[in-house]
Amino acid sequence: MHFVNQLFCGLPATTKPRAHYLAKAGISPFLIDAPHGRVTVEQFAELYRLLVFDLDDETPCFFARPLRGGTLKLLCLSMLDAPNLQVALHRYTQFFHILLDDFSYQFSVANGLARMALKEHAPLKGSRILIHELMLKLFHGIASWLIASKIPPILMECAYAQPIHSADYLYFYPGIVRFDQPQTAMSIDSTLLDHPIRRTKQQLGAFLRHAPADWFYVSFEDRLLSHRVREHLARHLATSGSVQHVARALHMSVRTLSRHLQQEGTHFQAVKDEYRRDYAVQALTRSEKPLIDIAEALGFEDLACFSRAFKTWTGNSPAAYRKARTTGLAVN
Repeated sequence: MHFVNQLFCGLPATTKPRAHYLAKAGISPFLIDAPHGRVTVEQFAELYRLLVFDLDDETPCFFARPLRGGTLKLLCLSMLDAPNLQVALHRYTQFFHILLDDFSYQFSVANGLARMALKEHAPLKGSRILIHELMLKLFHGIASWLIASKIPPILMECAYAQPIHSADYLYFYPGIVRFDQPQTAMSIDSTLLDHPIRRTKQQLGAFLRHAPADWFYVSFEDRLLSHRVREHLARHLATSGSVQHVARALHMSVRTLSRHLQQEGTHFQAVKDEYRRDYAVQALTRSEKPLIDIAEALGFEDLACFSRAFKTWTGNSPAAYRKARTTGLAVN
């Protein structure tokens, strides 16, 4: 919900009410004040597209000058005929240098690393942390799309203090992440710069239709053990959701599983609770499935146990959570 809440920062007073956009994106209004609220990537992408359309700004009120509809398309078109990724990224930095006065990118190559950094030339209009997160992901997502390969970040530097939602960075940047740095930047293996551009104009339409989902969320599930644990839980939670069952299914001991998860900055119960929380939120907001059925699907002994756990995760009961969504949609 950090990404949703901060997306509304800096919008003009004439913008439609926040509840209007949340309802159209299928996001429960209760989530606005839920400290651990969760939305799907698709819900966030739909909300982003709604704001882009209404404001005619593909970076909705991030900067002093709006990026009108079609800007992202022109950016990608300018890069598609580049001979390799390095030339494409040079064009990328030049494009934003021409368009914006208060923001630009700085690209450099040294010691086997290609580094894309953000530069602020004036105070940003929208939420600074969100802008840093999204504009760095824009570079990362477009670069990965251009060479048709997931680019693993080696180092992520953040020019801000560690935010409360930093646990989600595991899904976006499966490398080293450092906070309180002089610049926000991402470093990747410089050998990737020689990779040819593999995308065509014919493929650009689908990429743009899915924006910002396809550049905001470049999944690295195959690189993270925590994702493999979630995948197993998604398939077998009700019958084999214990740490012993999961370790056996992944062909390792419980101790080895725990050690690898610790290296990723998490532990088994946290991964299990995150999966159950996200499943419950989606079931409550995107279906009419009875509460008892949700509880059983998540492996809870009874509805009371599910309700206690859900209140711990979100600060409210499952029934109140669903009611808030229904009320919000009815109002709008």
